Order: sequence, then structure tokens, then C-alpha cells
Amino acid sequence: MLAIHDKKKTFRALVLISLAHCLNDTAQFLIIALYPLFKDNFALNFTELGFLSFAYQMSASVLQPAIGHYTDKHPHPYILPTGMFFTLFGFMFMAFAPNYVWLLVGSIFLGTGSAVFHPESSRVAYMASNGKFGQAQSIFQMGGNVGQAIGPLIAALFVVAHGQRSLALFACIPLACSFTLIFISRWATEQRREISGRKQIKTQAAPHPAWRRALLLLFILMSSKQIYTVSLANFFTFYLINKFGVSLEASQGYLFLFLGAVALGTYAGGPAGDRLGRKWVIWVSILGVAPFSLALPYVGLTWTAVLAVFIGFIMASSFSAVLVFAQELVPGHVGAVAGLFFGLAFGLGGIGAALLGKLADITSIGLVYQICSYLPLVGLLTFFLPDQAKMQARH
Repeated sequence: MLAIHDKKKTFRALVLISLAHCLNDTAQFLIIALYPLFKDNFALNFTELGFLSFAYQMSASVLQPAIGHYTDKHPHPYILPTGMFFTLFGFMFMAFAPNYVWLLVGSIFLGTGSAVFHPESSRVAYMASNGKFGQAQSIFQMGGNVGQAIGPLIAALFVVAHGQRSLALFACIPLACSFTLIFISRWATEQRREISGRKQIKTQAAPHPAWRRALLLLFILMSSKQIYTVSLANFFTFYLINKFGVSLEASQGYLFLFLGAVALGTYAGGPAGDRLGRKWVIWVSILGVAPFSLALPYVGLTWTAVLAVFIGFIMASSFSAVLVFAQELVPGHVGAVAGLFFGLAFGLGGIGAALLGKLADITSIGLVYQICSYLPLVGLLTFFLPDQAKMQARH
């Protein structure tokens, strides 16, 4: 009975951290969905919009690995609700920004909130996995992806109609998230006390040359996935408006379909990796997108929506597989690995967004989509990843 009760508490903690991830990413992607509004209000070009993403992604990417590494050695569960206040301030800066500089400041605060949230929350999901690490990461990440899909809906249904200042009303999202994270922090503190009272068996990582090479390959795969996802998420509304002449509200609806598919795909990848092996999931989810991505720039509106759904679902399934594969390569460094992949890989996505925005200004959004369509071919590097069973046998 005690074991069943503990499992229920653990699953409840996993659901709550997934809910917190949903609230956190709803706030983050609500801002991204408002780029067309900022473009009109402040007469921005695509380069300046790209630098908004760059400011957000880079502030997150620089801090996340450092925070993850530090909390691996010095756990601070209550950093989670504290970090959410950075997101709250970022919201308020965005809502009342009088010019482009203040939008950049708001983006930096949002990135800092993300940097504090992701490494420690990913560790909580790992602790609440009951040994099903891929499934736990999928549930956790699916919460974030659901939030990413909800953000554009809020933008389309309310903020676009009521203007930039109405963003201040949605500061309640990070505020609600901070209260949720207080309960999570208490549970994580109790778990660490129980673990510290048991005799721990130290797990050795794989030999350095092997896991370093594997981590580098996983990092490249994650970065290619992230840059392509950023190109779709950040510029999809502009692509639809420019190429097919749809309204801003309609383009947000198509973005919701894409991000909803990403949420479903994220959940599917984790359990599949637990059962079939993470390497197989990475093969299918990155390289398997290539036929759809290569066709996307050359089809009509209906098929663009259909292909975007397929791309979002299939590619998103790689996230949990890549992250858990990396965490299994370097046991005992869950926070540092999560910070590395959430941070630096996402930072490269921000650099990609800035460069793609500049390219769109010089040429066109259509050309950006044609170039990005080749990114899933990076999935061929999966061939060089080590066999998962052999790597586990070396631990």
C-alpha cells in the first residue's frame, strides 16, 4: 500500500511539473505569436524580429547549462518559483514597451525565466519517472508543447483584438505557475531527503571519448531540429500571409495546428524510445521528416497545413529520445545535460532565427523555407550514434 501511495504522489508531481511547463511555455509562445503585432506597432523588419528571438534564446542558452551544472552539485528546488518572476517581469516589459529596446529587455527577462525553469524542472521530471525516463520526459515536454499551442490561440482570440497593453492581463499565467511550483519544490525537497538517507550506488559514465562523441552528435541533431522548428514557429504566420494572403487570425489558427501536432508528437516519442530504443526514434523522427519538409515550400495552402502537422508530429518525437539518451550517457548530471540541451541547442535556434530573419529581409520568406527544408537531412548523423545497449553495459 505504501508503494502504491508513493507512486501516486510521484505521478501527481509529474503531472504538476508538466502543468507548470504548460503555463511557462504558454507565456513564452504568447509573446512569439505576437511578433506580427510588434512588427506593425513598432515598424520592425524581419531582422529586428529575429533579434527578439535571439535575445530570448541567447539569455536562456547562456544561463541554462550553468544553472543545471550548479544545481547538480547544490540542489535548490525553490529556485523554480523564484525564477518564474523573471517571466512575470518580462511580460510586463512587453506589455508596456514604448519602443523596440524595451521589447528586447522583455525578451531577455523571458529568456532568464526559461533558463531558471528548465534544468531544475527537467530534473524533477527525471525524479518522478519511476524508471520510465522517456515517458516521464515526454509527459513533461508535452506540457510545454501544449502551452506553446495555447499561446497563439490567446494571441489570436484576445491580444490581437485588444492591443499590446492587454498582455498585462496575462501576467496571471506566470503568477499561477509560481504557486504551482511551490508545491513541486516541497515534493522535490522531500524526495532528496529520502534519497540522501539511502546508500547510493555510484554509476560510472561511459568512457570519455565515447560519450563525448555521442553527446556532440546528439547536440548537432537537437540543434538542427531546433533551428528548423524555430523557422516554422517564428515565421509560419508571415509565410502564410505573404504566400497565400490569409488573415492574421487565420494564420494563428494554422500555427495552433502545427504546435498542437508538436505537442502530440512529443508525448509519442518518449514511450516509443523506452520500448523500441532511443536511436530508432531519433532515426525516424529527424530523417523521417525530410520528404515532408522538402515538399512544403512547393505546395498549396491545404497541403501546407497538412504537411506542417506531419512535420510537427514526427520531428517533435525526437526531443525526449535525444534528451534521455544524453542523460543516460552521463549519469548523475541530469541538470547539466538538460541545461545544455534546453539552453545551448535552443540558443543556436535563436541565432538561426536572427540569421533567417536577415535572409528573409534580403530575399524572401519563401527562400528561407526552401533552405530550411534540407535541415532534417542532418538526421543521417544518427548512424554514428553508439548502440544504446552496449553503452548501458559499459556503465
